Amino acid sequence: MMNSDVHSRRLQATPRGVGVMCDFFAVKAENATLWDQHGREYIDFAAGIAVLNTGHRHPKVMAAVEQQLACFTHTAFQIVPYENYIHLAERLNALVPIGGAVKTTFFSSGAEAVENAVKIARAATGRPGVIAFTGAFHGRTNMTMALTGKVVPYKTGFGPFASPVFHARYPNALHNVSVQDALESLDAILRSDISPQQVAAIIFEPVQGEGGFYVAPPEFVTALRALCDSHGIVLIVDEIQTGFARTGKLFASEYYAVEPDLITMAKSLAGGFPLSAVAGRAAIMDAPEPGGLGGTYAGSPPAVAAAHAVLDVIAEEQLCARANQLGAQLTEALNGAGCRALAEVRGYGSMIAAEFNDASGRPSPDIAKTIQQQALAQGLILLTCGIHGNVIRFLYPLTIPAPQFSQALNIITQIVRQH
Repeated sequence: MMNSDVHSRRLQATPRGVGVMCDFFAVKAENATLWDQHGREYIDFAAGIAVLNTGHRHPKVMAAVEQQLACFTHTAFQIVPYENYIHLAERLNALVPIGGAVKTTFFSSGAEAVENAVKIARAATGRPGVIAFTGAFHGRTNMTMALTGKVVPYKTGFGPFASPVFHARYPNALHNVSVQDALESLDAILRSDISPQQVAAIIFEPVQGEGGFYVAPPEFVTALRALCDSHGIVLIVDEIQTGFARTGKLFASEYYAVEPDLITMAKSLAGGFPLSAVAGRAAIMDAPEPGGLGGTYAGSPPAVAAAHAVLDVIAEEQLCARANQLGAQLTEALNGAGCRALAEVRGYGSMIAAEFNDASGRPSPDIAKTIQQQALAQGLILLTCGIHGNVIRFLYPLTIPAPQFSQALNIITQIVRQH
């Protein structure tokens, strides 16, 4: 059947609100390669939106899931628990960059993790307010849309949103928002919109995902920690896209001298299976009453099994070091391409993005879109992001073979130098 026939069926069967980027349909995948129904190969630099740091169908992940499927698929942990859930919690408790006693609970999606982190913070503080940042993306539920700092397409037509939620400015040197500017905007919120004694949590991404891969400066994170400590506010770090070796460390929070109270995680935690988590200080995590946290599919047994394998693969294949190595190669290639429209290359490890401006210095979504389309025509899948849509992000599996990565870099540099 032709792709156009399946495309027509998609339009008839699914709502237009589910936007689709590619005009082909996947039938097979292996590591960093996708195949469509005509047998054409694509190099996958999207990885399911940063879900496949260990690649498509990693043999160890597949074996772990198959072993679990031979035992049972589901019981609901809240009804009949299973040891593997507890073991995974223990492993994450030891790995997250939070000192002292830590506890972890599991859910299915990143939005669920963020939503429950807010619930936990509110239960721990007895306060309602939450502060997020411009450019943030935290999910598509009502609460997480409220936290998200980008209107189109995530919030358009879906209000009113959960409250009280406020947005401070996120520091962004390229766009002339200093750390001081960001902190002053926080101070303005606490002076004019909500008192600090009514704020349960401040949530931020150490590297903004959908917002454009802007990196939180260390002095900004230190100031957030101090602000939270002075007012008894819970500091939540959203590591859903930054986690599990993407930034060259297991968690991006490890780049900072201060610790969060809660960390949300999902995406690459389970190698393509739906699993998310909230980990944090035990005293805060224990605030909700029994029954206050959970979900029918929360901590799905096959996904938990996959996550154990993912943690093993990251350690055994030294994917944090490989993320740094590949990211350095990509950064060098982009900066050396001689692209006049290239405004900046930035990121940690292999969480790298390139931002493009037009000849007048204004953000150019058209250039980013053109580069994306030209790459796709040559069999390379890229994603755009950013408030203006003028940023290309590179989210290849960290397990990508070196020759294939070099092939992708050649495609990228050939296209980028034309702009």
